[in-house]
Amino acid sequence: MEYDAIVIGAGQAGPPLAERLGQAGQRVAVIERHRMGGTCVNVGCIPTKCLVGSARVAYYAREAGRFGVDLQGDVSVDMARVKARKDEIAGASEQGVTNWLDGMEGVDVIKGHARFVDPRTVAVDGTQYTAERIFLDVGARARVPDWLEAADVPYLTNSSMMEVDYVPAHLLIMGGSYIGLEFAQMYRRFGSEVTVIEMKPQVMGREDDDVAVAIREILEGEGVRFRVAAECLSVRKTQDGIAVRVSCEEAPGEEEGSDLLAAMGRVPNTDDLGLENTGIELNERGFIPVDDELRTQVDGIWALGEANGRGGFTHTTYHDFEIVAANLLDDDPRRVTDRLTCYGLFIDPPLGRIGMTEREVRATGRSALIGTRPMSRVGRAREFGDTRGFMKVLVDAETEEILGASILGMNGDEVVHELLDVMYARQPYTVISRSVAIHPTVSELIPTMLQDLRPLV
Repeated sequence: MEYDAIVIGAGQAGPPLAERLGQAGQRVAVIERHRMGGTCVNVGCIPTKCLVGSARVAYYAREAGRFGVDLQGDVSVDMARVKARKDEIAGASEQGVTNWLDGMEGVDVIKGHARFVDPRTVAVDGTQYTAERIFLDVGARARVPDWLEAADVPYLTNSSMMEVDYVPAHLLIMGGSYIGLEFAQMYRRFGSEVTVIEMKPQVMGREDDDVAVAIREILEGEGVRFRVAAECLSVRKTQDGIAVRVSCEEAPGEEEGSDLLAAMGRVPNTDDLGLENTGIELNERGFIPVDDELRTQVDGIWALGEANGRGGFTHTTYHDFEIVAANLLDDDPRRVTDRLTCYGLFIDPPLGRIGMTEREVRATGRSALIGTRPMSRVGRAREFGDTRGFMKVLVDAETEEILGASILGMNGDEVVHELLDVMYARQPYTVISRSVAIHPTVSELIPTMLQDLRPLV
């Protein structure tokens, strides 16, 4: 069967791109092997944040006494009901994507696994489909090391955690980055004992040391245990669960738990696409190299989303769609390198991160300014009983443009956009520092922080 365009994958980039192509009069096939909406809708952003929401309620119920609120009896968590709530919300989102695709003019939805026969042809269950343009939105999955896969030990990933309907007695989490730490806090709040095992000397290795230390302190304050600088050598079954053999200067030996979550990064879903039949060569990590407009090495094939290694977030995947659509359909040149780094760590309180880290700014050798504020100085945080964390911003001393910021604290994932918008506008920090903000808010401390910049030495 012949189409003008084929979209492989119905994640965050595929459906909107299919819609735009269909609206432009093209005949489009969307091929999806599993669930509509991809990682975000089914096992990522939406369901995990539902769990974060339930865990937050459990936490504040236990903390109610601090606020002068008396609750009768112990706080308990019914994970079957927590899961049911999550399933309902995520399921509605998946159904919404399905209905959206089914209602698109000029777009056919094909269920099955697509593999390339040649650069213009893919096969699905024995049927071949051809198009002059093919767009890949195939996503990624949890990375599981060979030694763990080979071991006769049950383990969970971020995907299979979505099926858990009980509170693990002691959850061992291998990996101290974004996914691992979000699950660590939520399951500690649900009532599990939690131990995070991280091979590097510090969790959140992508962040500045002060940010990483503060994140660890927040989680330790809620009872999460850490084994850092640990080498996970082996796992074995025990009578009550699982033991992970670690090598650590602090206390060599084993960590024993009831359940094991592997949260050690992501691998792209590029190993079973038949890309060897296209001429596309993957990089050393299995990602599909793309140029600034998301074109691959082969004319007529684009790669969007996690599989191209240029973002790895829902928001960057959707932005990939916008870049491709703008260049192909709108005569509006847009590039990946126009995009500023921005993401969040959705623990509570959250981390909002944009632009460069302090470590990266120092590495450039440029003259820079830095401003910081502890959340204990934020009236709104004191009033709502959560003064954990701090704010930090970096500014170019010559251009006065904001280089980056980390806001770890109450509403940090939202407040940080105030700075991000000014960065995109390429305006000086004084646009914010001289503004008048609403009181009492977290945002009102941003101008104050920017009025107290000092040289980065």
